[in-house]
Amino acid sequence: MALSASTTLPHSVESVTAVFVNEDFLRHTSELVGGTLESFTVDGDPSGAFNTTTVRTIPTTRMPDLARKFVGESLKVTQLESWGAPEADGSRQSNISLKVAGAPLDVNAVQRLVADGGSTRIELEGTVTSSVPLLGGKIADAAEPMVGKALNIQSTQAQAWLESH
Repeated sequence: MALSASTTLPHSVESVTAVFVNEDFLRHTSELVGGTLESFTVDGDPSGAFNTTTVRTIPTTRMPDLARKFVGESLKVTQLESWGAPEADGSRQSNISLKVAGAPLDVNAVQRLVADGGSTRIELEGTVTSSVPLLGGKIADAAEPMVGKALNIQSTQAQAWLESH
């Protein structure tokens, strides 16, 4: 199942990146969906190439019953991001991988923060797959809207965060 989203924020790539690696912001977005931020680490200096690891627990109450049968009442999601150094114009790319403990889901995405004057266009492209024989496609189809929404919350909430902090 394919993920695709794009939005533009009236802030610099540097400002948007700083929000995306702000532990308080990540806690806020986790709690916004009824979850908790279990841990967050940054490996490297965000002014260059770096990696992040974010571990969240999120409820499955909004997932279809088919998917909930496999995963239970909550999910522990580990999000790994590998950020490239800024390009000459400030644009950046992050390779994102989500691992869901106890669930047969794999999520891989590329997020680009594209400098557009004083604004940043956030482009997200990725896939959701499941390794369960016969039901894998249905599980991925059921999970894709939830995964897409979770990844998009970060982008949409960044605007409000930047305006209030």
